[in-house]
Amino acid sequence: MISVTSRDFLDMQIEEFIISSEKVAHVQMGNSAEHALLVLTKTGYSSIPVLDSKYRLKGLVSTQRITDAILGLDHIEYERLPDLKVDLLMQSPVPSIHINEKFKKGLDLLINHPFLCVVDDEETFVGILTRRVVLKQLKKHIYQNNQ
Repeated sequence: MISVTSRDFLDMQIEEFIISSEKVAHVQMGNSAEHALLVLTKTGYSSIPVLDSKYRLKGLVSTQRITDAILGLDHIEYERLPDLKVDLLMQSPVPSIHINEKFKKGLDLLINHPFLCVVDDEETFVGILTRRVVLKQLKKHIYQNNQ
């Protein structure tokens, strides 16, 4: 059963739950796959946002997409990494959510994605909403209301 308090919680805006873009690893359009792979490896993430020069969200690039692009028939073609651009490897469109959306929509979308890119009206990348942050908030809310 959903209580009024739960509805209020689900209607909260996601803005206060996002991880700011300044704290999120990303790459720019035109960066090489080599650079993207370095960023992915150093951060330990499996995918990161791809932004244009005005910090608008354009896609996601992942370790898997980079690896798939350099797999040859009998060996991994590492020498191709500097010449491959993330523009050609990125996934687009990407799972994203507007900064003014409600917690409930974020919760619904995160069922199928580990994180959502958060954008504003101009599609500028604002940050990410992670499944981990949402689950922590949900847990906190449930435990608070069951005491």
